[in-house]
Amino acid sequence: MMTNKNTDIEHGKAVLAQEIKGLQALIEELGEPFADTVEAIANIKGRVITTGMGKSGHIARKIAATMASTGTPAHFVHPAEASHGDMGMITKDDAVLAFSNSGETAELADLIAYCKRFSIPLIGVARRKGSMLVDAANIAMVLPETPEACITGAPTTSTTMMLALGDAISVALVSRRGFNKQDFSVFHPGGKLGKAFIRVMDLMHSGDELPLVKEDDLMRDILLVMTSKRFGCAGVIDKIGNLSGIITDGDLRRNMQPDLLEKTASQVMKNSPLTIRPQALAAEALAIMNQHSITGLFVTDNGKAVGILHIHDCLRSGIA
Repeated sequence: MMTNKNTDIEHGKAVLAQEIKGLQALIEELGEPFADTVEAIANIKGRVITTGMGKSGHIARKIAATMASTGTPAHFVHPAEASHGDMGMITKDDAVLAFSNSGETAELADLIAYCKRFSIPLIGVARRKGSMLVDAANIAMVLPETPEACITGAPTTSTTMMLALGDAISVALVSRRGFNKQDFSVFHPGGKLGKAFIRVMDLMHSGDELPLVKEDDLMRDILLVMTSKRFGCAGVIDKIGNLSGIITDGDLRRNMQPDLLEKTASQVMKNSPLTIRPQALAAEALAIMNQHSITGLFVTDNGKAVGILHIHDCLRSGIA
């Protein structure tokens, strides 16, 4: 059968339009069962166990991942595997969130019986009222009677509604728990959002790695410190331990005189060096270094040098 691009586009638009109708119907029918679901999950001590077969199972797996990354401990259990030992993954402190298009998925039978036996809250999502899953569930959310977008009846609109419903539950739980972007970053250290919230304290060098000298130290000794610590600079501390200055490779070149090695740190250093707090975002430190064309930044807390951050630390972490 010959088609053209315009026909393909029209087919695509028809599918999206049908799935939008399904979502609109879901919005209109969303009610107390949804609120009861959020309430039940918010009050459990354990995890949300999502489950489902086939395409419903793929949706359930994605919803578990979304919940887990947004502050609601969750795990996907395959219903067929549950009947062969994985049922042990589900505890009395958990709640089961089961998805089924028909509500009659045979593989869910053992899992449903297990929930009933041990009084584990069962939340069912299906399209058919009066189905096995809906009747057995403590809380049932029945999807609107909206046609599938595929003429063969393959799950399309129904799985879109399941996915959206799972997202809605997850986000409602985010609001209940007061979960925020910084909490999210803890679970996403490799993601773009996680990197945006890396703090200076997470990357800085501290302790014996710090290139620190005293104001009255001679430059001959300071050169050894700068060479061994390999940051291209040395922080200068005063008598009470506060950071009072900095000596960089550039300062050495500008003071290249026969008597340089006999000078003290206070005679060569730059006063009031740029610093940053350990709690500041690493992206902020990178911006300061870029703005002032420097490669290192001392980290201070109440005037005391507690760390040093090099521009390479930021680049390695993917902040740039």
